[in-house]
Amino acid sequence: MDNKLKLKETIFIGSMLFGLFFGAGNLIFPVNMGQNAGSSVGLANIGFILTAVGLPFLGVLAMGVTGVGGVHELASKVDRRYAGVFTALLYLSISIFFAAPRLATTSFTIGVAPFVSKNNQQVALAIFSFVFYTLAWLLARNSAKILVVVGKFLNPIFLILLSSLLVMVFLKPLGVLNGVKVQPNYELSPFFEGFKAGYNTLDALAALAFGIVVISTIRQLGVKTKTAVAKEVLKSGIVVIILMSVIYTALTYAGVLSLGKFSLSENGGIALAELANYYLGLPGAILLAFIVTIACLKTAVGLITAFSEATEEMLPSVSYKKASILAAVLPAIFANVGLSAIISIAVPVLMFLYPLAMTLILLALLEQVIGYKKEVYVWVTIFTSVTALFDALNAATALKEVEFVKGILSIAKHLPFFDMGMGWIVPSIVGLFIGLAHAQLSPTGKTVKE
Repeated sequence: MDNKLKLKETIFIGSMLFGLFFGAGNLIFPVNMGQNAGSSVGLANIGFILTAVGLPFLGVLAMGVTGVGGVHELASKVDRRYAGVFTALLYLSISIFFAAPRLATTSFTIGVAPFVSKNNQQVALAIFSFVFYTLAWLLARNSAKILVVVGKFLNPIFLILLSSLLVMVFLKPLGVLNGVKVQPNYELSPFFEGFKAGYNTLDALAALAFGIVVISTIRQLGVKTKTAVAKEVLKSGIVVIILMSVIYTALTYAGVLSLGKFSLSENGGIALAELANYYLGLPGAILLAFIVTIACLKTAVGLITAFSEATEEMLPSVSYKKASILAAVLPAIFANVGLSAIISIAVPVLMFLYPLAMTLILLALLEQVIGYKKEVYVWVTIFTSVTALFDALNAATALKEVEFVKGILSIAKHLPFFDMGMGWIVPSIVGLFIGLAHAQLSPTGKTVKE
């Protein structure tokens, strides 16, 4: 018989899930978006919340309602070979090359760099990255304790510290919301720009990784059946939606208000540092250092845990302990590339992976209504992957001048929403209808209510 979680346990799981999600990008991207959106911040914020809050929630929910054991099993609904490639790309992106290194780099850039001379910053970053990921690895060694480490300890501390800074921003605002200059890229479609900005948090991708961590935690508390687990995931997800929406909105509007005193910054980390220094001086810089480091540390713990569990599942010869060492050492090395460089390299990859993750999540949820149809998964994935590749090439500044790429983009620009970075939307819908027709006409097509 399933245990029914108490309200306190639901809140702690919600706190853990929020803590896993809310790391580097979650702090810096909303602030930067607010500065760019200016007086159009309302629409931009709605778009941002849809991808940065709504999609991650749906991702975790999809893992819960389908009862799968991980990303690989979910992606195998398309094809096992595809599942291997997609799972590898996802975990390499969020746990090794982009999201994980960005955690240490963001912590250093915002929290430590202001106290280090420019001549010594490269060496200081290397030392900080080593210390940061050593601590993250120590906290992630036992995956069974992640609820305590993140949900009951690190995340509450983070929320208290961040709230103390945001309260000052709104009690004594530096500027106003109306009439603030809108940057060119937000003038035409602030909603879609905000929607795309939500990609940069990596949370829709992370949801597929963190989903199984949350489900495992719920099962450890005595909830076993798929239906009961899905209900507990939903309840915990509501906690996350509320927390993340409130904090994202506050950070976004803080970005707009900061323009009353400061100019547009290169990234949100700089803007946050300027705000903390303005309101509190040196104590503010120290406070922000703790805010950012704790935010990034708890997400690093989650990424190491998720990567290690997935690796152990896919490659039984590699133990959780060995995988966790790899998940800590490599990001510590790649962190030394620098924050702005990591962001610029990550964008094209995200433009490719995000649509694949989103359609996989939505198909998993749709499956609960129409049943499992392999043809639908296959056709949607084919159409999405091709057109998402066009979006990725369009976002790759270094490749846009290559003649072959220019030829592809000259054709791709005719796709609806391509100029907004979402040329995959209409083709994915076409793939859905083709898949449904194929499933209906195929003599071997099967519909399975799983």
